[in-house]
Amino acid sequence: MSVEAVSVSEAPARKKFVEELRSVSMKLHTREQAKDGQKQPKKPEERSVSKWEPTIDGYLKFLVDSMLVFDTLEKIVQHGFYPSYAELRDTGLERCAGLAKDLKSFKEEGHSIPAPSSPGLNYAKYLKELSESDQQAFICHFYNFYFAHSAGGRMIGRKVAEKLLNKKELEFYKWDGDLKQLLQNVREKLNKITEGWTEEEKNHCLAETEKTFEMSGEVLRLIVS
Repeated sequence: MSVEAVSVSEAPARKKFVEELRSVSMKLHTREQAKDGQKQPKKPEERSVSKWEPTIDGYLKFLVDSMLVFDTLEKIVQHGFYPSYAELRDTGLERCAGLAKDLKSFKEEGHSIPAPSSPGLNYAKYLKELSESDQQAFICHFYNFYFAHSAGGRMIGRKVAEKLLNKKELEFYKWDGDLKQLLQNVREKLNKITEGWTEEEKNHCLAETEKTFEMSGEVLRLIVS
């Protein structure tokens, strides 16, 4: 009697890596920050934006520090230590030009533009060091900082504008072209960069997510300082 070979099902294929990045980040979002968020709010910036008490001085600090971090990210990919960073140049998600216009406008209105503060300076320094020593961790920060601004960041911008700016929309929250398509293009680029990584490298990238929330959260917290 012949015995048929029992087929062993293969392990399920791993999701596209950007999907994994998003899944991990959702575990660190609250429901107030994202509809799929899973974390309970504890810090001021994790509460519902409707409960925030922003100040114009705090918001300007946030814009200045955000510009420093975005400028650092843009310079890193333009003069990348790793060749893969070239994939992330000129994506359409760049924010420095818009922020520069906004800060100029605030200055013309008579506001004093502050110098970068510790949250932005520390984050920029960390990113510069990371970009040359740990490609996987840097990619985690790149993904989370840009994608967070395009989602929850826009919602925060609208709410702050309602409270402080008579609903004026800043250039910081405007993109040339279809934002959904720009984001999809970057997802594809990130998946391309990471497709050759080992399981260990991918897991290391995912493990950096908590650090991205810690450092970006310090910048965000400036709004209510």
